[in-house]
Amino acid sequence: MGGPVGRSSVPGQETRSRVRRGDRLGGEEVRDAEGGDASGSGERGPLSEGRRRGASAGGRGRSGRRAPKSGKRRVLRWSASVLAVLILGTGGAGYLYYEHLNGNIKKEDLTLGDKQMADHKANAAGQTPLNILLIGSDARDSKANQKLGGAKETFGAPPLADVQMLLHLSADRSNLSVISMPRDTMLKMPKCTAPDGEVFPASTRDVQTNESLGRGGPGCTVATWYELTGIRIDHFMMIDFAGVVSMADAIGGVPVCVDANIHSRSADGKGSGLKLEKGTTSIKGEQALQWLRTRYGFEDNTDLGRAKAQHQYMNSMVRELRKGTKLTDPAKLMNLAEAATDALTVDKGLDTVKKLYDLAEEFKKVPTKRITMSTMPNVYGTGVNSGRVYPKAGDAEQLFRMVRDDVPLDGKASKRKKPEEPKDPSAPVGEIAVSVRNGTATDALGPASGRAGEVADQLKDAGFGRTSVDSGNVTGVPRTAILYPSADLEGDAQAVAKALGVPLAQVKRSTDVSGISLAVGADWREDGAYPVSKGTEKTPDSAGALNGEDEKACMKVNPNYTW
Repeated sequence: MGGPVGRSSVPGQETRSRVRRGDRLGGEEVRDAEGGDASGSGERGPLSEGRRRGASAGGRGRSGRRAPKSGKRRVLRWSASVLAVLILGTGGAGYLYYEHLNGNIKKEDLTLGDKQMADHKANAAGQTPLNILLIGSDARDSKANQKLGGAKETFGAPPLADVQMLLHLSADRSNLSVISMPRDTMLKMPKCTAPDGEVFPASTRDVQTNESLGRGGPGCTVATWYELTGIRIDHFMMIDFAGVVSMADAIGGVPVCVDANIHSRSADGKGSGLKLEKGTTSIKGEQALQWLRTRYGFEDNTDLGRAKAQHQYMNSMVRELRKGTKLTDPAKLMNLAEAATDALTVDKGLDTVKKLYDLAEEFKKVPTKRITMSTMPNVYGTGVNSGRVYPKAGDAEQLFRMVRDDVPLDGKASKRKKPEEPKDPSAPVGEIAVSVRNGTATDALGPASGRAGEVADQLKDAGFGRTSVDSGNVTGVPRTAILYPSADLEGDAQAVAKALGVPLAQVKRSTDVSGISLAVGADWREDGAYPVSKGTEKTPDSAGALNGEDEKACMKVNPNYTW
């Protein structure tokens, strides 16, 4: 998938693509032609297509001999060389065209939140991972997006981040993990300050995650992800409806599968309009957008089924680009470069064609069999929030922790470096003062009774005699954390983590505490040992992991949407 992204950003020639800069991707039922509730429950469009093909072409030479395995790499190098000649070898004209492509790219701030994101931890070889947030916008801010998205009553309304996918490229570049967050996820938004100075205060109530985009731009979506997951995000890429269509056309057909005839259209107008026969069909252009937006017609007609369909499309797209010969034609490469740069909005760290191309080269290093797609484990809300979802305590944090710790979701080994031992050794455990508080509350549930006291007892049993309970602070936190105020207490804080089996990555320095403070999070609502121990490296079944080489994946069609 990374390959595609990069290739799409490689320079080319020719005229601008059909998609204009007003466009960005996404789309949901809530706001599309098929109707839906005003909360944003409509079909959405994947921004994942914003990435282009970096496909390679293998094959046979004129002699008919089979090309060696390195043939694909040679074709990729050849493609890059052609681009270089076209852009740089034409002198001034080439330079002007390169600047034209750079001018196509729209740029915004990486994060609009107040919190500074944590630094990456290097692996044993000194390498660091790379996290890219893909955002699909449902903006109806141009004629093209309005025609594709429908829902006239939403024209001009704040855009929604209806597609959110985090791409984690491992430090050793051996594997790629993808986490989709359902756009119906309920959570609290952090404070965001828009580029124009407008301040959006932190929310005090449950808010649907796709509303983050309307709080100043994609930088607030980044801040929201960091607030929930603790995963450092290095870059974002955003695309809209029209961008998806132009990119899908430039990429060419991508095969997808349904287990029955499907027509995503109900009597009351809901649905993306997707109509396919049972089996495998190659889709592109507007039909690809329909597939990526389809909610009504897949599985239980929820956003969860739509995420699975998007994963199937993305995996299939990567396979097609890597095995095909679509990008050996210079003209197609140029069209792709034009479409990609014109369709994307990126953070300011990806503001040139060269930077996008370099990023693609990193993603290209991952073999298809080491790509794992997943969805954030979740549970349905109740009452007024029925139909919405919340992160599933334990499982969601397990998935987030694996990404934070650079643990492959496919279960295979990676070259990771354990957190360094503190330079300042810990004091005898009997002398370490620890304050424990109950932070197990979630947006759907109140604090689990007695959790701070139970964990405090575990510490006392381990010899931490100076442990106390802070009963006055029950502010919820998604994951258990151990905070310390200064470097001289780092060793003591890590000693607390080791005694409880809490990963050292969750021990953090903070100016919000005056001593060692243990917040028992929503990931530890049950009695007993900490559920995510250092040795646990299994992707939760509830994440619905899909491997990049699974060519048998086929979407289950809802019986009410067959023909």
